[in-house]
Amino acid sequence: MSQNAASFAHYAILTAMLAPAFFLTATASLLLSANNRLARVIDRARVLLKELAETEDAEERDQLERHILRQKKRSKIILRGSQLLYTAISFFVGTSLSVAGDAFLGYRLGAVPTILAALGVLAMFAASLLLARESSLAVEAVNEEMDHGHITAMKRWSKPRA
Repeated sequence: MSQNAASFAHYAILTAMLAPAFFLTATASLLLSANNRLARVIDRARVLLKELAETEDAEERDQLERHILRQKKRSKIILRGSQLLYTAISFFVGTSLSVAGDAFLGYRLGAVPTILAALGVLAMFAASLLLARESSLAVEAVNEEMDHGHITAMKRWSKPRA
């Protein structure tokens, strides 16, 4: 192989490794976001559990238990999304390694890099769908808690004062 052909081969390998690197960066950003969301869910669940322990009103306890169940559901969805994102990272790293290794093996891996990349994209897509669902649950939770807080406040204000 001539010097010029070898330089071109290295350039082609590095170029082929760029796409997985961009996907790695995007996946890492989504993973950071998911971890931050999970931290907020955990913080909110702790507040709700404390409120549950302090309340004696049966209706309020039922409402708090529903909120706690929703936080539990959200945390499970975020966990599944995070697991898929870690899987995507593994596939993208595998893609980069197979692209680089394929050159040393005389391009015998065939479709392996493409298959790994496709699996990584599918895992990232599935994780994005899960995290979108979790976002919807978060908005539902906030809206429900605001409605409940508004109703509770209005009840207090409508009671005759002694």
